[in-house]
Amino acid sequence: MARLIVLALVIGSFTATARAQDVAVGATPSADVRDSIAQLSRQQIGSRYRLGAIRPGGAFDCSGLVKYVMSFFRVLLPRTAAEQAKLGVEVPRDSAQLLPGDILTFGRGRKITHVGIYIGDGRYVHASSRRRTVVETSLPPLTGKRGHWWKGVRRLLPSAVADDSLPAAPEESPVIGSLQGSGL
Repeated sequence: MARLIVLALVIGSFTATARAQDVAVGATPSADVRDSIAQLSRQQIGSRYRLGAIRPGGAFDCSGLVKYVMSFFRVLLPRTAAEQAKLGVEVPRDSAQLLPGDILTFGRGRKITHVGIYIGDGRYVHASSRRRTVVETSLPPLTGKRGHWWKGVRRLLPSAVADDSLPAAPEESPVIGSLQGSGL
């Protein structure tokens, strides 16, 4: 099995530990990993919005927030929303199929200009340029003006953890798409 994910180094109320996980290709990370992504995302609520920013405790833009949160799980992402929207596996825009940690993509026409992190229960966290802060918001409806804005969902993490008893991960972080040679 290929090494694909690492449990989080998480700030705030979490313990700062990282553990490597062997995950079957096509499988889902444990609920603990996905819950950690949701919790770390929520911890950023209230951070200021600033275009091009990726500074924890300072400011984020939408893709900077996603890049920052996912980096705690050893998933390195490109800088822009459009580049992030090309990665992972496409998931239908159906709230029943979404898992915490899925990346939601938004835009006009075919252009992706915004991303957020699904945290469960029909809600997601994103850096809002309109509100000038990181916020938690309900999923938009699938129809109407807001429904057309929601373009898709990308799953960057595979699905079932095979073994969580591995030693701590190495310092270098893999890049999504070549996660430690997995070929994802």
